[in-house]
Amino acid sequence: MRLILTCGGTAGHINPAIAVAERIQELNAGSEILFIGAEGRMEMELVPREGYRILPLPVSNLSRGHHLKDIRHNLDAARNLVVSERSARKILQDFQPDVVLGTGGYVCFPVLREAGKLGIPALLHESNAVPGLTTRMLADHISCLLLGYEESRSSYPGVRDVRVTGTPVRGKFGLYTRERARKELGIPAEMPLVVSMWGSLGSGHMNEMMMRMLPLMKGQKDFCVIHSTGSSYHASISRKLEKDRLNPADCNVEIREYIYDTPRVLAAADLVLCRAGASTLAELSRIGKPALIVPSPNVTNHHQEKNARLVERAGGAKVLLEGEFDEKTLLDEIGGLLRDRQRLQKMADGMAALSVRDSLDQIVDAVLEYGRKRG
Repeated sequence: MRLILTCGGTAGHINPAIAVAERIQELNAGSEILFIGAEGRMEMELVPREGYRILPLPVSNLSRGHHLKDIRHNLDAARNLVVSERSARKILQDFQPDVVLGTGGYVCFPVLREAGKLGIPALLHESNAVPGLTTRMLADHISCLLLGYEESRSSYPGVRDVRVTGTPVRGKFGLYTRERARKELGIPAEMPLVVSMWGSLGSGHMNEMMMRMLPLMKGQKDFCVIHSTGSSYHASISRKLEKDRLNPADCNVEIREYIYDTPRVLAAADLVLCRAGASTLAELSRIGKPALIVPSPNVTNHHQEKNARLVERAGGAKVLLEGEFDEKTLLDEIGGLLRDRQRLQKMADGMAALSVRDSLDQIVDAVLEYGRKRG
């Protein structure tokens, strides 16, 4: 099989594509796989790290503002789209894939649209509860739409082949038990662990919240925290800690730039503080971890809040919105949940019930099915 995977912008779009590539190669070692990403974005670093070739396209996001700078930005985005469509068409013609699969990001638009024009099966995975702009724009150009949530099906009346597959999680999330993870991390079995993670870049608001919460935690030994600042904020957080002469270890907190060993750290956790990106929620449901979710307010159509509310209705999480709580409220919420082990277990069960255990297999089956049709 010859497969092109296109994804971009966030790890939540990139990791599912890598998971599909890994499974395809497990099933057919002779498969040829090529990635297409957005120039200068994180996929250009993460994908080669996993051993796959990736080609860039000059793709820009769209601004929804009405100021002159927004208009200029969108004119640049339009010019980039013309260039990226031509480049995508040439890549497709040169590589001659059997199937093209997109897993999210603006880069999917030129690649999947050009694939459709060339008669190549184009599949798109939409992990969010509500349609993204790219998904809406591609609805008439794709062969098959793969959805993260059953509740999303009604949003796509015009797509003939719609399948609810869930969102795939890489196999490493099944490797760790809580006991093994804690032993490797050096965390006592009886010590509750809170993991605070806000994406690879981080969240300015939640980093500030953590910095205000630390003084309230000084000397406490009731639970420990692993907090990820994200790459955009680690240097400034380190400077602030030094300036304020605040040692996180005195608060039973470990500060990291990024949690590279996510499967191990999440396996060890009792409670997770996080955003509501679809991949993060898929990972938490895969291992049944309760969460306090603070959805990002800076995303299109508030899709993170809608993701979060869906999980909350299932009993897997409690949702807090930015601006509606302070550091004391957050600390009280954390303490209250950790003391109520029965409630935590119910949340863990609710989160686990959302998991589609064979999500990756369903997506790979769809890819292989369309590949055989083309063959």
